[in-house]
Amino acid sequence: MRIGIGYDVHRLTAGRKLILGGVTIPFDRGLDGHSDADVLTHAVMDAILGALGQGDIGKLFPDTDPAYLGADSMRLLKIVADRMNSAGYLIGNLDVVLIAQKPKISPYTAEMKSNLAKTLGCEESRINVKATTEEHLGFTGREEGMAAEAVCLLMEN
Repeated sequence: MRIGIGYDVHRLTAGRKLILGGVTIPFDRGLDGHSDADVLTHAVMDAILGALGQGDIGKLFPDTDPAYLGADSMRLLKIVADRMNSAGYLIGNLDVVLIAQKPKISPYTAEMKSNLAKTLGCEESRINVKATTEEHLGFTGREEGMAAEAVCLLMEN
């Protein structure tokens, strides 16, 4: 077994869609980034890459590469999943937390969980997605951005 952690953060900005776990969520702002800035999926990718000992998404999908401009993070996650499978591993479990003051995330977590499971090729029961606020403290509490943390256990296939 191997374990990895992932963390990502993006600034909220006007004029962008808010995409989390592959789900477009109605909100007055979206996350700023080179790709679609799906902070939740980025944390998941970093956790898997960490467990594999293969660096992070900045190394694999650099923001200096125009090929990833506006990229769909679920498509990038599929590339990470293929690397995981090629290395002989599968998801043991994955636990993800989104840190955001607004919007309310709970109505969308089941769809996020489903998207992640399909892309990673595992049962939904192996994935947990949750959200928390920071009680108006820090940059997430002031609604300046969002963060996500993930921990992933990989098992030999």
